[in-house]
Amino acid sequence: MPQLRIALAQVNPVVGAVTANAQLVVDSVRAATGQGAHLVALPELALTGYPVEDLALRKTFQAASRRQLDALAVRLADEGLGDTVVVVGYLDALTDAVPQLGKPAGCPQNSAAFLHGGRVVARYAKHHLPNYGVFDEYRYFVPGNSLAVVRVHGVDVALVICEDLWQDGGPAAVAREARAGLLLVVNASPYERNKDDARVELLRRRAAEAGCAAAYVNMVGGQDELVFDGDSMAVSAEGTILARAPQFEEAMLYVDLELPAATASEDDTRSHLEAPDGSRVRIERSVVSAEPAPAYDPAPAPVAERTADEAEVYGALVLGLRDYVRKNGFRSVALGLSGGIDSALTAAIACDAIGADNVHGVSLPSRYSSDHSKGDAADLAERTGVHYSTVAIAPMVDAFMGELELTGLAEENLQARVRGTTLMGLSNQHGHLVLATGNKSELAVGYSTLYGDAVGGYAPLKDVPKTLVWGLSRWRNRVAEERGERPPIPESSITKEPSAELRPDQRDTDSLPDYTLLDAVLDLYVEQDLGVADIVAAGFDPDLVERILRMVDAAEYKRRQYPPGPKISARNFGRDRRLPITSRWRETAPGAHARTEPPAVTSPPGEGSAVTGP
Repeated sequence: MPQLRIALAQVNPVVGAVTANAQLVVDSVRAATGQGAHLVALPELALTGYPVEDLALRKTFQAASRRQLDALAVRLADEGLGDTVVVVGYLDALTDAVPQLGKPAGCPQNSAAFLHGGRVVARYAKHHLPNYGVFDEYRYFVPGNSLAVVRVHGVDVALVICEDLWQDGGPAAVAREARAGLLLVVNASPYERNKDDARVELLRRRAAEAGCAAAYVNMVGGQDELVFDGDSMAVSAEGTILARAPQFEEAMLYVDLELPAATASEDDTRSHLEAPDGSRVRIERSVVSAEPAPAYDPAPAPVAERTADEAEVYGALVLGLRDYVRKNGFRSVALGLSGGIDSALTAAIACDAIGADNVHGVSLPSRYSSDHSKGDAADLAERTGVHYSTVAIAPMVDAFMGELELTGLAEENLQARVRGTTLMGLSNQHGHLVLATGNKSELAVGYSTLYGDAVGGYAPLKDVPKTLVWGLSRWRNRVAEERGERPPIPESSITKEPSAELRPDQRDTDSLPDYTLLDAVLDLYVEQDLGVADIVAAGFDPDLVERILRMVDAAEYKRRQYPPGPKISARNFGRDRRLPITSRWRETAPGAHARTEPPAVTSPPGEGSAVTGP
């Protein structure tokens, strides 16, 4: 049987940086060619980065991508790499298409191309355009209707892109009809918890459907709220995992495969009726090399060990923050250190992402800040080695109070806003990116202050529920101990009862249910999108459910103004969950006490802050 050494280049491109991304392709091909690879595959839209969003609609950007692809093919040949077959994702466009209402401007296509010998040998446009969750591809692209099958050293390689893999009866089924020897899938598949297991089973199903081995290459890196985790892999036609790359790091995965020899006629181009949607797919064949490669001794391929759930989530948060800082030109971050668990975990993530010397922690005590909280903040700074300073906010708060005469919640919010203003001032002066430290539970119920603890450019814990914040903190300390290092997070920050400390003896439970109970209800309402009756039927108190849901619904306007943060769940606040701010729809719990009118919208305070009402 013919042999192929394929290289799956798990790279980290930058959106819009087509020249730099082309260099990334060249570097990957040079490295893979040096290791004897016959075929190098890079991720979906590797040349432009992903997602490009409305950049896809700009004709200048479309043209730049197409030009760069052609130039890349020539450059690879000029640099002695033209004998290696390269598959790379890029933004294409139907340049001769007639503008039509309902189609994206310029008819852009999410495409990939085979490059060889200084030219573009074949092109493939993604068939299935996802339009759910974080995806809006119907807005940006028009679908393709052909299957590219390229003969490489006597093996027919069929190419598909990301969502095409997720569709039963899609292009993978056509690959069987095309008698492909290898199904190659290029991807930009964002991370979410437990998705890696779903990918493996999916790739196995498609390999069985195509009747051949399958290779899957995925992007790695952070892009705004999305984190791409890599996890590239190859499976046999029978579903055995042959090779697998690690998550959250750039890698080149080499796989030696023995594959069936091509049997189809080189001019076998025909239309195939595809089940189940009835669309017709044109098979487009090209030949790079009809003869098998010289025989060689295959090398064993690595199968990366799977990580524990906490390690996986933490890795996503670190990578998301690191790339947001790096790709947006920042060198350092600043955050308020309250002594609480959220700011402590955020600081630990920041240190692991960009190094402690680039992290600036600021203690911002008020007259209500306890000695143990101030001590915990200083302890964390000493444990991690971050730059640490203290700015007492009481004089600034007093100056405001002397003019405004605020009381109650307004006074609590003022303290948070003075802290936010201080951090933003330091950001402007020194160029730091300010990190918001709130978690998903707080964001869900409005437990934060606009222009206070909600200020900043990035929010690492935006998609992390409070209970998981504790879990990740314990995990990070445990890892440090296993390495013989000092745990970065003070134990008292983990074990003490959460408090905003904006009034005497304040506790989070003054305003919120216990976080374990709160997170359980939020999981059903936010993550699973269940209605109130179903949540009550799951065993929760009707009045409690109605109270939590009203807080969630009333806080939509706050969430719209919160900084971006890395997505780790199936339903993050931002790209996934989109609800109107102005809405009078309210869920009413069966069995809840009757109300004569909806309650006033009042939001409780959050860590280091209070919350504004409307």
